[in-house]
Amino acid sequence: MSLLRRRKAPENEIQSDVEPKPDAEEDDKKRKKSVKDGKKQKWSCIDSCCWFVGCICCVWWILLFLYNAMPASFPQYVTEAITGPLPDPPGVKLQKEGLKAKHPVVFIPGIVTCGLELWEGHQCAEGLFRKRLWGGTFGEVYKRPLCWVDHMTLDNETGMDPPGIRVRPVSGLVAADYFAPGYFVWAVLIANLARIGYEEKTMYMAAYDWRLSFQNTEVRDQTLSRIKSNIELMVATSGGKKAVIVPHSMGVVYFLHFMKWVEAPAPMGGGGGPDWCAKHIKAVMNIGGPLLGVPKSIAGLFSAEARDIAVARALAPGVLDTDIFHFQTLEHIMKMSRTWDATMSMIPRGGDIIWGGLDWSPEEGHSPCKSKSRDDAAQISSHHENQTTDSKAKYYSYGRMMSFGKDAAEAHPSDLKRIDFRGAVKGGNVANHTCDVWNEYQDMGVSGTKAVEEYKVYTAGEIVDLLNFVAPKMMARGNAHFSYGIADDLDDPKYSHYKYWSNPLETKLPNAPDMEIYSMYGVGIETERAYVYKRIPTAGCSIPFQIDTSADEEDEDSCLKAGVYTVDGDETVPALSAGFMCAKGWRGKTRFNPSGVKTYIREYFHAPPANLLEGRGTQSGAHVDIMGNFALIEDIMRVAAGGTSEDLGGDRVYSDIFKWSEKINLRL
Repeated sequence: MSLLRRRKAPENEIQSDVEPKPDAEEDDKKRKKSVKDGKKQKWSCIDSCCWFVGCICCVWWILLFLYNAMPASFPQYVTEAITGPLPDPPGVKLQKEGLKAKHPVVFIPGIVTCGLELWEGHQCAEGLFRKRLWGGTFGEVYKRPLCWVDHMTLDNETGMDPPGIRVRPVSGLVAADYFAPGYFVWAVLIANLARIGYEEKTMYMAAYDWRLSFQNTEVRDQTLSRIKSNIELMVATSGGKKAVIVPHSMGVVYFLHFMKWVEAPAPMGGGGGPDWCAKHIKAVMNIGGPLLGVPKSIAGLFSAEARDIAVARALAPGVLDTDIFHFQTLEHIMKMSRTWDATMSMIPRGGDIIWGGLDWSPEEGHSPCKSKSRDDAAQISSHHENQTTDSKAKYYSYGRMMSFGKDAAEAHPSDLKRIDFRGAVKGGNVANHTCDVWNEYQDMGVSGTKAVEEYKVYTAGEIVDLLNFVAPKMMARGNAHFSYGIADDLDDPKYSHYKYWSNPLETKLPNAPDMEIYSMYGVGIETERAYVYKRIPTAGCSIPFQIDTSADEEDEDSCLKAGVYTVDGDETVPALSAGFMCAKGWRGKTRFNPSGVKTYIREYFHAPPANLLEGRGTQSGAHVDIMGNFALIEDIMRVAAGGTSEDLGGDRVYSDIFKWSEKINLRL
């Protein structure tokens, strides 16, 4: 036993030597903890982004599952619980009244709202055959933006397809029912018409490539011939009942072009003869029509921006002004949109006679912030009853459509020191010929851009000269297809050319005394009318002009905000442009309406949605959202079901369109 104890003793001594001391244990724990902390510190930004994207995706799929799982009536139930019972949609209301489908209906989409699909493209567009490049999800914009821009851009010389590329309009009602998933254009009107018996055989979407000039839609795609033949077929198969035409936005001036084209002899026209419209058209119900042009188009062509883009640019200049991933955003937009000849169809028409000059404008004294509310506005059926009191707002001359600096916009005409730009010599700097994005500003140089600035102020009559100076190649195409003046003698043979057909001031309405024309548009929204610009230092490829968002008025009721003067309209088209022709230019028998086609004004005062559940609203007057306006849809349906202006109540006016029209000294 003693021997065993003696043998175990060394073992115990060895074990005691191996066992860690308390301090060593603490050190070991600290080392392990430091290793763990080191691992935590290696958490990267990529890991954070992945977790964030994962969380967003999980939340999205959960919400999508809940949305699809809930009863279809649940959103309506929640909305009614908050706002009270909703009114019946027009289709349900008129169905209860016993109205039935009668006249075939033709829809004419406006600019950008019609889908475009690829039929032939370059290698970068592999796999996109008959996929939408415009409209739908716009997925290709994010996946391959430069390839998308190349395929959406037309040839800068011809205004037609570039070599190896064919982009064509989508056909059928799906071409423009929705612009993007969940964002309706014609879908609400189509659904309500279906309630009273309309089907695809009695409705026709006249889809066209809105990038092309109006005459080129016929040259390339025979679109005008297709519209003619489809209307003839629908009238014939409906027992001779005339068609109701419903154009929207640029589709209004496109259909005006069509009505002259269909009468004109071949090969320039459709050969239908002077009585074609009288035989085939019951009514033309124009929605938000820019009949006299849109000032907003000037900002788009001049600097590739409008008020919203200018404000975003001021808030985050690095996003739009910097070459992000070699994609110069605004420069690419300008390069692409300046090849779309249709954009030049919306340059303001009529010059200073219509839009005003340095010291006057039809809307003089108007303050958009002090517009009367819909509840206070009287529904007026004649201009004699529509003599409202001028607003006491500060005077502005909206006739100065573009000004360089706020001082120039508000200066007395005698104080303006203007240097004519028309004879200025372009150049004066070394142009950067390695630019990936080339526009015509590179040919102007410092001296050319400075000359534009030194002219100070531009009226509507000078805008066309300005565009000819800054973009001569673009305007060479535009001037071949469009005109912006006022005809002295409409019987002059030169007005038989197609370039005049979309200008209501240089063409006559068809000989169709039984036809009705409605101008239907929203009011009560601040709408762009004139701009304050500034010149900026250029760096080779950049655009040298910007809207000066710092130009503002301290007065809350001012019509100048963020460099933009606003008037009454539908947010895109001023009421003057949408309503003047039906209020005065075409009213009664005039030289623009020799057969006395009946014309009416139908205004819809804008009421924003009461809550998010109401979507885009059923009383909206905004340029596109008005397509879901219940009152507008009901007006269209009543006419389509056989009603006339008497069933609608004639004119319905909230703005001062009749008073503004009286200020325009146009020979009728």
